[in-house]
Amino acid sequence: MAKVLSKEIKELLERNTSTIIKRESLERKLRSGKKLRVKYGIDPTGEKIHIGRAVVLRKLRAFQELGHKAVLIVGDFTAQIGDPSDKLEKRPFLSEAQIKKNLKNYLPQIGKIIDLKKAELHYNSRWLSKLNFREISKLAERFTIQQMLGRRNFKERFQKQQEISLREILYPLMQGYDSVAIRAEVELGGTDQLFNLLAGRTIQEFYKQKPQDILATEMLEGTDGRKMSTSWGNVINISDAPSDMFGKVMALRDELIKKYFFLATELSEKEILQVLKSPPLESKEGLTFELVKLYHGEKKAKEAREFFNKTFRQKKLPQRVPIYKFSPGLSLKAVLKNSGLVSSNSEFRRLLYSGAIEIDQKVVDDPNFKPGSEVVVRIGKKKFLKISPK
Repeated sequence: MAKVLSKEIKELLERNTSTIIKRESLERKLRSGKKLRVKYGIDPTGEKIHIGRAVVLRKLRAFQELGHKAVLIVGDFTAQIGDPSDKLEKRPFLSEAQIKKNLKNYLPQIGKIIDLKKAELHYNSRWLSKLNFREISKLAERFTIQQMLGRRNFKERFQKQQEISLREILYPLMQGYDSVAIRAEVELGGTDQLFNLLAGRTIQEFYKQKPQDILATEMLEGTDGRKMSTSWGNVINISDAPSDMFGKVMALRDELIKKYFFLATELSEKEILQVLKSPPLESKEGLTFELVKLYHGEKKAKEAREFFNKTFRQKKLPQRVPIYKFSPGLSLKAVLKNSGLVSSNSEFRRLLYSGAIEIDQKVVDDPNFKPGSEVVVRIGKKKFLKISPK
């Protein structure tokens, strides 16, 4: 008879989990009380970390809270190569300078989720940059072109006669070698990473290591309904300003509310189901409040909610609006260009003719309009500027 799992282990294995490879093995290890080396690799392909990536980071923290060693690998080498997982076009080859720029504020963002002081941190350039051609050839021998072309994204690109770089095909070998370098016993990732996670098991066996168990989390959709991805720009970043985060989440489709509650917040299932009994708009506001509170604190979450309600629901102005002093006689177009609120004449015209420019909550339709006194300009839903003559 199978042993009953503790509440903590059951939650660890089942909440937001899509796939576990060798579940019996992982359960046995967790019940044994052994301190496991749990790996998660993250490539700094952009400067910000979005809440989709935070799903796996929170799973890593859950392992930490049960006493296991979180082994975080920052892919400063693999980020240059580019992970092709779930990408339907060739990724760019990033420069070392771009990676360095992306890394500038990376760890403080990760530190909002996991306990970095208790984690083991590695940069994979330390070992991957030292591999020679013979070593890479040995690793490549473990895989076939047929296996690679069996991946959904490669298969579709091949059928459409789109480029597939050998560089992309080699990526799983590098991620797999990371597992060898740090002797991983468990590796975490999203479901889009499953091929790469399995490659780690293959390469560990080649190096006579016990293959890691795998836990893949569910994927979180972005603001456009596709998988959340920095490359696509459909992201909600954990470093977004509270008001920006609030606005992005409130704009989500209603059918994503439940999934976001489970994947992106820390509320219990009981608490989530209770909130979801409310109408969709109230449920969404509850979701938004929890997300902002998670990354910015309760005070900022309350301020963001108040800002949203006053600005977008009651159509009132925010309490704090930046001020720009302009020379009398200038047109609104010139003032907005000089202030940087619009970038060009063409952008001004596009916004004007789409009814997106308001002055004191009234739509402006005259391209030659000249403001003569202090007024508040609003562009779209989020841009405000108080302009005042010198």
